[in-house]
Amino acid sequence: MGRTAEAIAEGVAIATAAARLAVKNHILIGTIAEGGVFDTQKYMDDAREALRAMAEESEEAEENLTALRKRARGRHSDPSGTHDYRDRDVRNLRRRAKQSHGVATRLREMMQDDAALTTIVEEAREAAWSDVRHNLDRRLRVEGMRPDQDPDYDRMRDARMQALRLVDLQALSSLQRAKAKRTKKQQKAEERAS
Repeated sequence: MGRTAEAIAEGVAIATAAARLAVKNHILIGTIAEGGVFDTQKYMDDAREALRAMAEESEEAEENLTALRKRARGRHSDPSGTHDYRDRDVRNLRRRAKQSHGVATRLREMMQDDAALTTIVEEAREAAWSDVRHNLDRRLRVEGMRPDQDPDYDRMRDARMQALRLVDLQALSSLQRAKAKRTKKQQKAEERAS
């Protein structure tokens, strides 16, 4: 495998990972936040759309690199900046444009390949479930932990007690005063009404 083929494979792998992440986020939002049902076909459409966006990005990169290459041809002076290309950069710019074209082509092929889309959706579903499972596991561990299981219990006890006194008890006291004030106000209003 040559350098161009390796770069295309790497670009496709990165784009596929980004598409998988986008689909995972859609799955989490659609099934948890919005209470929807997992529908493989809907998420295949999401995967297709994510791949389309990545393909368009690669096509734009190809166009920009081609324009830069044309501008660089025949320029032999010293560059004034990082993206001020010269004739000696033409070969590299051509290779990069070819790589971008290859990535876009492969992504567009994947958009039409139901097996590739299903793979992205299934991997995204597994990643979403892994996120949910880890979050539940962490919350159950923290919320269900007994003092004898927490190695930092003694060290953090003073901080927890201080927080209880300064925050929780203060808030509770404030709520109780507000409730008593509302009750008193309501009683006075009832007395005036009768």
